[in-house]
Amino acid sequence: MSRQKVLELKELSHIYVNASGAHLAVDHIDLTVYKGEFISLVGPSGCGKTTILNMIAGLIAPTYGELTMLGEAITSPSSRLGYMQQQDYLYPWRTILQNVMLGLEIRKEANAQSKQKIISLLDELGLEQSADKYPHQLSGGMRQRVALARTLITDPDLLLLDEPFSALDLHIKMQLEELVQSTLDRLGKTAILVTHDLAEAVAISDRVVVLGRNPGHIRKIVTIPRELRAAGPIEARKHPSYQACFDEIWYELDEEMERGGKGCRIT
Repeated sequence: MSRQKVLELKELSHIYVNASGAHLAVDHIDLTVYKGEFISLVGPSGCGKTTILNMIAGLIAPTYGELTMLGEAITSPSSRLGYMQQQDYLYPWRTILQNVMLGLEIRKEANAQSKQKIISLLDELGLEQSADKYPHQLSGGMRQRVALARTLITDPDLLLLDEPFSALDLHIKMQLEELVQSTLDRLGKTAILVTHDLAEAVAISDRVVVLGRNPGHIRKIVTIPRELRAAGPIEARKHPSYQACFDEIWYELDEEMERGGKGCRIT
């Protein structure tokens, strides 16, 4: 039985143009993401991770190549995509319930039924006592749970996660990894995570895309063993298969840093 393709990137490239000339940021990215997959993008600074994510989000247009979600070209931001970033961007004057409700309000879907749906989701994410609180009353980890709820409440087909845990201490970060993985698995959601944390990528992903730079390109795609994925992010770090996966990705990045990227500038 064939798996459903949620996202397809074909020869995806992007050129930034400024006063100093044109710079090829990412070059010929080919990637297919299937329904229910959790994909991580890792690589050195300047390899185009966020550029790729922003193209998928419809925030910037590819210079070359094709980008489709569920068979349709991505040309602008869409409610079918959820974007969760390092900053939670909660409105301080709105309660937690009102912050999560915002996307539904924009879509004119806010009503008593959707309010109950939000309360149920907040309960599932450990925020059952927080609906009437304001952002300043919550810790950083709790605020990121709210950001996750806000991302999920509009039922997107694809979630884009741009280092959402990087500002948190390790204990809270690992708890949120566990929560995100279990929640997305339960809902059957597809996700792409950008992270600098190789340990996180190995522990939470189905596949890890290792990127090189100058310009950004795919060096290798590492498939995480099923038994490691099934262990959950916290237990995965103790699993016998974990170190071999980590070392494989580390080796690719180490090789990339030594060779300094392919080098490409357009003048």
